[in-house]
Amino acid sequence: MDANLVLLAIVVVTALSFDFTNGFHDTANAMATSIATGALRPKVAVALSAVLNFVGAFLSLKVAATIATGIVETGAVTLTVVFAGLVGGLAWNLVTWYFGIPSSSSHALIGGVVGATLISAGASAVKGAEIVSHVLVPAVLAPLAAILVATVGTYLVYVLTAKVPGKVRDRGFKYGQIGSASLVSLAHGTNDAQKTMGIITLALIASGAIGKDAGTPTWVIATSATAIALGTYLGGWRVIRTLGKGLTDIETPQGFAAESSSAAVIFASSHFGFPLSTTHVCTGSVIGSGIGKRLAQVRWHVAGKMAAAWLITLPAAGMVGALAWAGANLIGGSLGVAVVFLIALLLSGGLYLASRRRPVNADNVNDEWTGRVASVPAVRERAA
Repeated sequence: MDANLVLLAIVVVTALSFDFTNGFHDTANAMATSIATGALRPKVAVALSAVLNFVGAFLSLKVAATIATGIVETGAVTLTVVFAGLVGGLAWNLVTWYFGIPSSSSHALIGGVVGATLISAGASAVKGAEIVSHVLVPAVLAPLAAILVATVGTYLVYVLTAKVPGKVRDRGFKYGQIGSASLVSLAHGTNDAQKTMGIITLALIASGAIGKDAGTPTWVIATSATAIALGTYLGGWRVIRTLGKGLTDIETPQGFAAESSSAAVIFASSHFGFPLSTTHVCTGSVIGSGIGKRLAQVRWHVAGKMAAAWLITLPAAGMVGALAWAGANLIGGSLGVAVVFLIALLLSGGLYLASRRRPVNADNVNDEWTGRVASVPAVRERAA
């Protein structure tokens, strides 16, 4: 079998693995507040989110185009670079999932690719201006916009329903949350599934399988949509718990306002082709929902830990991507990539086994927040 074909196959499998982790890592973005308020049962929430993520992946390809051609020079990219970048993004996804930190899968992927490109081809191969305008600026503005919109929305919701009986209001907003959470899931599919499509397209260009100006093949769209949907269905319960219970205690009006704000910002980002961090947006919306409700408590120390993780996402994933490229390049060829792939697989398995010691699942995800993601007593595990 042709060595280049084997290498391409490993890259595609790694990309779909990243897409899978993107799904369960970011389930919290769409469903954490609906699960926290009881608007949807945990298993129903992740199943609904999975279906809508799959559908959303087919609605827009602008973000995929940005990832494929707008971050690094395609002429300087090899399959080994793409593989190493994916390893960097995958590593950051798994580490932050283990600690229950809602971090950006988008920035992890971009950081990994940029790190691998820097060490392999130099700074000239990185499109610095595009990264600033399409990645860094939205990374700052998007959560701030989400906080502002959710704060105003939450305040107005409570003012406008002040004379409505509490039970009637809560029941109405529970139904509203089903719609707003569904919109966030659909929006997530239009943005996050595109990144894997873009990276596989980049790999196909680097291998010569398709031309530089070719569009994203249909099979890439379908497999990427399926991978993120499957990951979503498993439910990243550790991150769901942090976002739904750790930042603030959420009532149904707050959940509705937060989800509606997130959907609006993410859809706008997908329309303009920005590879936005849905995590940053949804976290900002949850914080805004806490600020907008009088006397609500926002746990700023939890928010601070998240912000610290956001700041180091790009460089941390970049370092792993660079190390992965260096290791694969040292051994050389398809063998080098295969060895790094096996090492990454073993480390991922070890992290998963470590998480089973103090599992978080659909049964305990809504337990009272005690300051730690997995501080609740271990129960029989049902899902990842």
